[in-house]
Amino acid sequence: RFVPERMFPFSFPLSKCALWDPVPMGDVIGSHIAYYRNPKLFMMEKTLRLAYRHAKQNEKKLFVCFLLGTLAVDEDGEGIKLTIDRFDPGREV
Repeated sequence: RFVPERMFPFSFPLSKCALWDPVPMGDVIGSHIAYYRNPKLFMMEKTLRLAYRHAKQNEKKLFVCFLLGTLAVDEDGEGIKLTIDRFDPGREV
């Protein structure tokens, strides 16, 4: 499914030395993780409970955290599996 309002161009941090010519060449194409494959999301219950408890204890309505995991292609090559297994509350500073 192509969703143009959610698409944004890739950007890379500035560096002193470039490995390629940064001038755009050719037509613009869209890249979306679910365009050719069926995504599946798996999340460990322990991770979800920890994130929920942290959100309930946080005094702010909006807080920053990280959910860490692995991305793998299925054996048949038809799907993508995202497994989230770690929670990192991040830092305030």
